[in-house]
Amino acid sequence: MSGEEEIRRLGKTILEILEKFGELELENVEIEAEELVLNILPTLARPPAAPGVSLEELTLETVPFEIPREEFPGEIVEVQIGATKSEGGSRKKVIKIGGEKAPPFYRFDYPMKNKPVVSMDVFDYPIRLPKPIRQHFEDVLEDPIAWAKKALEFEPDLITLHLISTSPEYGDKSPKEAAKLVEEIYQQIKDVPIIIGGSGDNKKDPLVLEAAAEVIEGERTALSTASLANDYARIARAAVEYGHNVIALSFIDFPGAKELNNRLMGEGLPKDRIIMDPTSAAVGYGYQYAFSVFERIRLAALKGEELLQMPISGGITNAWAAREAWLSQKKAPEWGPPEYRGPLWEATTGIGLMLAGCDLLMMLHPAAVKIVKTIRDFLISDKKAEVSMFYNWVSMKV
Repeated sequence: MSGEEEIRRLGKTILEILEKFGELELENVEIEAEELVLNILPTLARPPAAPGVSLEELTLETVPFEIPREEFPGEIVEVQIGATKSEGGSRKKVIKIGGEKAPPFYRFDYPMKNKPVVSMDVFDYPIRLPKPIRQHFEDVLEDPIAWAKKALEFEPDLITLHLISTSPEYGDKSPKEAAKLVEEIYQQIKDVPIIIGGSGDNKKDPLVLEAAAEVIEGERTALSTASLANDYARIARAAVEYGHNVIALSFIDFPGAKELNNRLMGEGLPKDRIIMDPTSAAVGYGYQYAFSVFERIRLAALKGEELLQMPISGGITNAWAAREAWLSQKKAPEWGPPEYRGPLWEATTGIGLMLAGCDLLMMLHPAAVKIVKTIRDFLISDKKAEVSMFYNWVSMKV
């Protein structure tokens, strides 16, 4: 018998063993060959043959696959920001957030009722801003109304007016003076809803927000912010009396967020008038804690925790607290220009927290706003992405 015939006989024997038992184990075997080719077939492509059935006779049956849909007992309440003329306000459009029945962007479980929205920050005091941001608003920093109009050119969903000048450290303006500015900006800007924020002073903010709430009664703004550290009850009562929402600030504190929401509702504020702010952190500066708290809050709410079933807001502008975002190229040449680095730092912060459950993103840089909105719109779109030319990079020749 020739060597070639011997190989064929051996090969036939091996196939017969594989066909019968589905496996073959060789011991003490030496193979000499100029070229050895092993064809390893996936199990599903060549399953073991049943007794009496040859491999050639086997066929694969097409079985339809349906993605299992997980049911969550909880649901996030829907909160409306802004009111049209017919609703007692003056806005040309309103914004609705919340309403989720599944984790963020789980569109294969449930369609997203409302997409996350972006608000651009405006300050009534020319605070010190990093150069990459300041260069876009250099000519309007002294005029908050002009600043708001400039911000609208970058197409945010909302505007947030921060009444920084009421802080004892930045002018110490009275609640009455702040309310006058709020009334004026509402009269001049009607395209989008406007959120009203304080200065962060725990003693002054409740008085300022109460005065602002009164002059724009019925506009259904969001008063930012109430916390366990300030007179949250006063802010809640003002929201109830004048028809507004409240942003409830907790400090990366899961139990604290529940307690604050419970107290606000105890003051008569409905559940669908509360937006939570668990506190955002910059990438590299506690960001992982913020992300985990956002995610934990949202999952707990969907699992039935009623005290957490509110939309979530995030101060994405906190990304600019990271020196990596704003440090000049002269001091850190290896980091590249801050004009690119800073917006990417803010956008990355926003995208991550959006994926963790953030419904309302407060932002500053126009480029970061555009990036986040583009990613958001893609994630909620039914369009399929074009396959990149680098998709098959393993076998690609360059």
